[in-house]
Amino acid sequence: MATFFFSRFTPLSVSYLLLILSSPIFSINITNLLSSYPDLSDFNDLLSNTSVAGDLTHRSSLTLLAVPNNFLRSSSDLTHRSSPANIADVLRYHVLLQYLSWSELRQILPAGKLVTTLYQTTGRATSNFGAVNITRNPIDGTVSVRSPVAYSPSNATVLSLIKTLPYNVSIFTVNSILVPYGFDLMASENQPPLGLNITRVLIDGHNFNVAASMLTASGVTEEFEADERGAGITVFVPTDEAFADLPATERLQSLPADRKAAILKFHVLHSYYPLGSLELIVNPVQPTLATEDMGAGRFTLNITRVNGSVAIDTGIVQASITQTVFDQNPVAIFAVSRVLLPREVFGRESTVTTRPGIGVIGAPAPEIFLSPENSPGFESPSPGFGEIRSSTSINGVRRTVVAVALFCTWLFFVV
Repeated sequence: MATFFFSRFTPLSVSYLLLILSSPIFSINITNLLSSYPDLSDFNDLLSNTSVAGDLTHRSSLTLLAVPNNFLRSSSDLTHRSSPANIADVLRYHVLLQYLSWSELRQILPAGKLVTTLYQTTGRATSNFGAVNITRNPIDGTVSVRSPVAYSPSNATVLSLIKTLPYNVSIFTVNSILVPYGFDLMASENQPPLGLNITRVLIDGHNFNVAASMLTASGVTEEFEADERGAGITVFVPTDEAFADLPATERLQSLPADRKAAILKFHVLHSYYPLGSLELIVNPVQPTLATEDMGAGRFTLNITRVNGSVAIDTGIVQASITQTVFDQNPVAIFAVSRVLLPREVFGRESTVTTRPGIGVIGAPAPEIFLSPENSPGFESPSPGFGEIRSSTSINGVRRTVVAVALFCTWLFFVV
């Protein structure tokens, strides 16, 4: 009996072990890694006192350029006169979103290698100024880090490698603070007060008069402004030309007030996303404020990157972001090329359903959209500006394979 028990359950035990080992969890505690180096205590304190250390917790691959105390203390403008928000962005510029080893740095061609930084993902960097260009002097082997702008005065020399966790984290010291090109260290932290007047921002934009009028007439602006107090909001605003291009059968002015309100809410995400975050968004299917009214799976937007720009697909129309109208945490407002028409209103199978207290139409849950990689017209980002991909899908496949193996093993011994 003992032998039977062992032979029957050992495969199950092994399968459970494989299931556990197939789902690794990696978490980076960057301040803990730096705590062993007293000469980096000031830099470590800055990471701890801003949100940057927390931003790195779930990054799976990065290179940190740490500035020793003696070099950091010579940059008094950063440490004593800059706002916390500016300090955080400068620190983000020292986080390269790619694991680089010493051997890889020594193999860099003289022309250099462009690498994206964490600052680029905030959407506050102009063009590719949120990246760094890493070069190597072919004569003495010196590795330098500078802005992609050739005439930028900000540059640093890599001094040494102090810590590495292969393929996940490497930490190098550099001899100077790196400042993104065009970045004003002395700029004040100028965040808008809660309750930003979105309608006024659109009117000042001069090309959003129709949207501004609809917002004013609908009364939903108060709800938008109230939502700023939470995770913030991201608003996609069609231009006046986009409204003019609507077919006569899809004119919004003829809709009842409750449907207009639903469509306006369909243009808003209940989180603050700067442009860089939208470009790197992991889950393409995003709920909107209309989703909160109508229930999960309804009135969602499919946000992907197509041909180098952010594309927003409703299932009926696909629009692209054409302009950043306003971007100050907690509010981001982007101009879009087309009016976002929900399938629940304009789809051929749309139906009218009413939930208690809400007079907005509903519809069946939308179909599952293709991921950005499989979407027609999808193009991979250029080198150095790769999207940050979630490991969830990979781990999900691993779990599925192991679960099938586990079931087959159990079935074999039972039968």
